Amino acid sequence: MALLNISQINSLADDQFVSIFGNVIELCPDAAVQVKKKGPFRTVSELCEAFHKYLDDLTEEGKLSILKLHPDLAGNLTRLSELTRESAGEQRSAGLTELSDWHVNVIQSSNQRYKTKFGFPFIICARENKFQSIIEGLQHRYDNTREQEIATGINEVKKICKLRILDIAQLD
Repeated sequence: MALLNISQINSLADDQFVSIFGNVIELCPDAAVQVKKKGPFRTVSELCEAFHKYLDDLTEEGKLSILKLHPDLAGNLTRLSELTRESAGEQRSAGLTELSDWHVNVIQSSNQRYKTKFGFPFIICARENKFQSIIEGLQHRYDNTREQEIATGINEVKKICKLRILDIAQLD
């Protein structure tokens, strides 16, 4: 699919916009519904900022809901090939679909420890990381407070969101 320019994005009907941008924040088409109302956008960067503002404006409960929508890295959904198309590509790019059973066990046990402490999955922009940095992130971030991890997780969601938008839209 050819990348859309900002004029094409602005001319999308509401349902088309949601269909195209409905998963730039994992499994959260409401973000696209709300962002579409903020248009028209002058630039793709402004579109990205609108999605980021959507995240920033959420209550803590809303942010937790967003974080909980994300799959575990190298988790059961990965092994069962039940990730969204976007998540599958991101985990593949980080090498998480090619791990040995030992590596899968390491990451899954680390994920479970993290999830037990914080109440949501560990989120990191997989396209900007590989297995080793993900494991290091899991270990390092485990010492954070819940509030720090909510903020860090949302910042990682913003990175993921921007990269997903750039898979759809050409920069101005």
